[in-house]
Amino acid sequence: WEEGEIVQAVAYDCPIPGYQTATTNNLRLWSSKAASGEFDFQKFNSGEYESSVGDQQRAETISAVLYPNDNLERGKELRLKQQYFWCAASLYDIVRRFKKSKKAWREFPNQVAIQLNDTHPTLAIPELQRILIDQEGLEWDEAWSIVQKTFGYTNHTVLPEALEKWSVPLFQHLLPRHLQIIYDINMHFLQNVERKFPKDRDILGRVSIIEESQPKMVRMAYLALIGSHKVNGVAELHSDLIKTTIFKDFVKIYGPDKFANVTNGITPRRWLHQANPRLSELIASKLGGYDYLKDLTLLHKLEKYVDDKDFRKEFQEIKYANKLRLAKYIKESTGVSVNPSALFDIQVKRIHEYKRQQLNIFGVIQRYLAIKAMSPEERKKLAPRVSIFGGKAAPGYWMAKTIISLVCAVGEVVNKDKDVGDLLKVIFLEDYNVSKAEIIVPASDISEHISTAGTEASGTSNMKFVLNGGLIIGTCDGANIEITREIGDENIFLFGNLSEDVEDLRHAHVYGNYEVNGDLQGVFNAIQQGKFGDANRFSALVSSVVEHGDYYLVSDDFDSYIKTHAVIDEAYRDQETWLTKCITSVARMGFFSSDRCIDEYAETIWNVEPLKPKETNGSA
Repeated sequence: WEEGEIVQAVAYDCPIPGYQTATTNNLRLWSSKAASGEFDFQKFNSGEYESSVGDQQRAETISAVLYPNDNLERGKELRLKQQYFWCAASLYDIVRRFKKSKKAWREFPNQVAIQLNDTHPTLAIPELQRILIDQEGLEWDEAWSIVQKTFGYTNHTVLPEALEKWSVPLFQHLLPRHLQIIYDINMHFLQNVERKFPKDRDILGRVSIIEESQPKMVRMAYLALIGSHKVNGVAELHSDLIKTTIFKDFVKIYGPDKFANVTNGITPRRWLHQANPRLSELIASKLGGYDYLKDLTLLHKLEKYVDDKDFRKEFQEIKYANKLRLAKYIKESTGVSVNPSALFDIQVKRIHEYKRQQLNIFGVIQRYLAIKAMSPEERKKLAPRVSIFGGKAAPGYWMAKTIISLVCAVGEVVNKDKDVGDLLKVIFLEDYNVSKAEIIVPASDISEHISTAGTEASGTSNMKFVLNGGLIIGTCDGANIEITREIGDENIFLFGNLSEDVEDLRHAHVYGNYEVNGDLQGVFNAIQQGKFGDANRFSALVSSVVEHGDYYLVSDDFDSYIKTHAVIDEAYRDQETWLTKCITSVARMGFFSSDRCIDEYAETIWNVEPLKPKETNGSA
C-alpha cells in the first residue's frame, strides 16, 4: 500500500451485565483517532491553521456517523472506510488474544466464531486471509480453510438492490491488497465450480464475486457466502426464499446443508419487564415468580387464566394505563390530544417502500374521506382511531422522506377537522428510537406489519407488540407466518397476496391492462386536488403506483387491507372477545425469545456449549 492513510483505533469497552447472573460480557467499540497525534504544530506555526488539524478531522470522521448518506462518491468511500476500520480493529484484537494462547493456527476456528450480521462486515473475510498469509506466513489453502471454518453469514434481505456491491475502482483505490485477495478467492472458487459443472458456462458469470458490469463490482453477499461455513436466514419463509432466489445457484454448488434458518427473537427483559413493568408483574403473580423472563416458554401457563375475571380486569387496566402514558407523550411532543379509549393503530419501523407505510397512509386517507361522507348518525357507530407512525428514513432515500411528509400533511388536515373530532387522529412521532419504542409498544391495540409478501426477512417489532398484548394486522411475510402458527390464525388479522403471486402480479402491471380502481383512485384524487397541501410534493408517490409499475403491490393489496381494517373495527367493538385474543396471544409467544435464537446459533453454527452461570442472590 502506497500513500495510505494511517488511523488509530481506540477501544472503548462497555460492560453488558446479564440478568440475574454474575456473568458480564464485554462489548468492545472502536473510535478512530489520527495516528499522527492531535495536530501538526509546524503547519500551525506557518499559518496553515485549517490543515494543521486536517489529519485529526479526517481520521475522526470515520467513526463520527454510522452509515452516512452514500448517494455521493465521497459518502460511498467513507462507508467502505468505516466497514474496513471496524473489521480490521476487531480482527486485530481477536488475533492478538488468540496468539496469547500459543495454540496452533489450525485451532483458531475452535476458539473463535465470527458471525457476519448481514454483508456490512464481510471485509473481515479477506482481512483474516490477509493476516494469515501476509503476516503469519500460512499457505493459501490452510489459511482459507481456517477462514471458512471461522465465519458464519446471516442474510437479512432478499431485496436485490439492498445486497451490497462496491465498485472495483473504489476498492483498488482504498484497499488494493484486499482486492487482490478477493480476486484470488474468486479464481479458486470459479475453478471449483467449473470442475463441478463443466458444461454450464453461464453459471460462472452468475456466481462470480466480481460482477462484469461498468464499472466492475464486488458482490459482498457472494463473498460472505463463499467465505462462510454456514449461511442462515432469519425466519422460515426468508430462509426458504434465499435458497430459491438470490442464492439459488449456490444451493446447486454447495448443497442445501450449507443453508439454515434461525428465526429472530427478542429479549423479554427489555421488551416486557422493562417496557411494561406492570404487565410483567401481573404475569409473575400468576406464574409464581419471574422465571419466565429466563425461559419464555413458561408463558403458556397463562392460558389457564384467560377466563379469570380479576386477571382480565387487571390486564385491561394495564393496557389502558399504557395508552394513557403514550397519549400524554403525544400531547407533550406534538401538541395533539388523543382519546386513550380509541383504538391505537401503530406502525413504527424504518421508513421504506417495501414496508409500505404508503399503504397505511393511503388507508388512513380513505378512512378520512369515508368519515367526511357519513351522516352524523353513521359517525356515532364508528370506533374512534388514532393512527400512529414513527421511524426514520435513510439520509439519501427521497421517496421515504416523501412518505413522512405525506403522513405529516394528512395529520395537519385531519387533526384540525371539526367534523372528524376524535374519530380519527393521525400522529407522526419524531426521532423514533428504542427508548420511545418502550413507551409506544406497550400501548398498541393493533400494530401494522404490512410489507409486500416476500420482502421482510423477519421483523421483530411484530413480536414485541404481541408480547405486550397487542394484535397484528399483517401480510403473510417474515415472522408473521410463524407468529400466526404459534398464536392461532383467529388471533391475527392477515390480508394481501402471497409471496408466490408477487412476480406474476408485477409482470401484469408492466405488460397487462393495469389500472387503479375504486377507493384507491379516490385517495389519489384527494391528494391531487390538494386536500393535503401542494399536490406536487406527493406526485412521485402517487405515480410510483399509477405509472411506474407499482412494484410493491400497493394497489393489489389495498382492497384487502381496507376490508381487514373493517373486520378490526368490528372485532374491537366486542371488547371481551378482543381481550381473550390479546391474552391468548401473549401466552403463546414463548418461542420468540432471543434466548432460544442464540441457543440455535450456538448449537447449529458456532458449535459452542452453554456455560451455566453461578446463581446470584437478589434480582438484577
